[in-house]
Amino acid sequence: MKRYFFIGIAVILALALALVAYGTWLNVSDEKQIARRMDERVLMLTGAKAQKRSLRPVVEMDAVRLYSENMADAVALVEGRIIEMYVAKNGAVHKGDVLMRLENEKIPLQIQQATAAVRRTEAALAQAANSYHRQERLMAKEATSKEKYEAAEAQYAAAQEALAEAEAQRAQYLVQEDRQNVISPVDGNVLLIYQREGSYVQGGTPLALVGNFDRLLFSVTMDDKYTRHFSVGETAELHFPIQAMNKAYDTEYAAGNQGKAEKIVATIAEITPPLSEPAGIRRVVCAIDNRARVLEPLTYNGVSLRMGRGYECLSVPLSAMADASHEEVLVVNPDGTVSRREVKAGANDGRNIEILSGLAEGEVVVVESFDGLEDGMKVDVSLEEKTTGEKGGKG
Repeated sequence: MKRYFFIGIAVILALALALVAYGTWLNVSDEKQIARRMDERVLMLTGAKAQKRSLRPVVEMDAVRLYSENMADAVALVEGRIIEMYVAKNGAVHKGDVLMRLENEKIPLQIQQATAAVRRTEAALAQAANSYHRQERLMAKEATSKEKYEAAEAQYAAAQEALAEAEAQRAQYLVQEDRQNVISPVDGNVLLIYQREGSYVQGGTPLALVGNFDRLLFSVTMDDKYTRHFSVGETAELHFPIQAMNKAYDTEYAAGNQGKAEKIVATIAEITPPLSEPAGIRRVVCAIDNRARVLEPLTYNGVSLRMGRGYECLSVPLSAMADASHEEVLVVNPDGTVSRREVKAGANDGRNIEILSGLAEGEVVVVESFDGLEDGMKVDVSLEEKTTGEKGGKG
């Protein structure tokens, strides 16, 4: 019996070992099949050719501060309470126009006191003058002493100086009274009113911003890959977010605003350093004809600048750039595999990007769908766009 028992155990162990060996063989076989299938797998992707295209560079600007060469704050020259406003926001004014009036309750009292002081010193001067002239006549007749004459003369001179001082003090208070009128420092329009009627302000407080906003300027720092295509006097289109163009229509200042359809043209006024000097980054100053009064000298976010003149260059779709810094693309090789390649890119127009080096005309690059792609993978690429003399197809 023991013999049959051990024989049964041995048979069971042998079967178990055989099953393990078979399972191992299946796993290895499956892995090889999977690996072979992976090697033979062909990914379906979209691609585009590197080719000559006309490009109008677009520069995206996070923030643009528009300013006028001729604008200034109207400032309170004395402290006081704003009792009357003569202008409204966006109103047209001339240099010297009264914008608002302040009231300082101390000034009328000071003027009254100064006027009384002038009258007292005038009376004292008249008395001193009479005394001096009397002593002068007596002195001519040798009927008075020299000491009395000189004392009267000194008193007369002192009274003259006292009157001049009192008049100067009154004139100063009269100037303070006049300074209660806040005047426009320049010709133009009232852009901002900083204080409300009834507010109490200190001397030196800005009360309104006034300027001529027919011509606005802004400056932006750009990489030379953009500025090398620019020139002074060239025009460009400015595009603002729609919410930036939703100005109110209840004032003449906003007349002509077409909202989203508004076309705003900027002219390149200055490039620093000039294009004749080598530089990696340049400062570009642009001027805007704002006679329609659509824009204000404020900071606008999300503005783009598209150059009016295009140029032909080798380019690929912007979506072909495989990294955020625009330095790599995935090229489709003649054998149907892909490989990552470094390129030097230039300006872009929001859709296509200039290729300065790293690609030849006619080479195909993958457009988007970069996840999981590795060098050497096989792909079947359908061209994204038709090219001249070509019906499209697979590359």
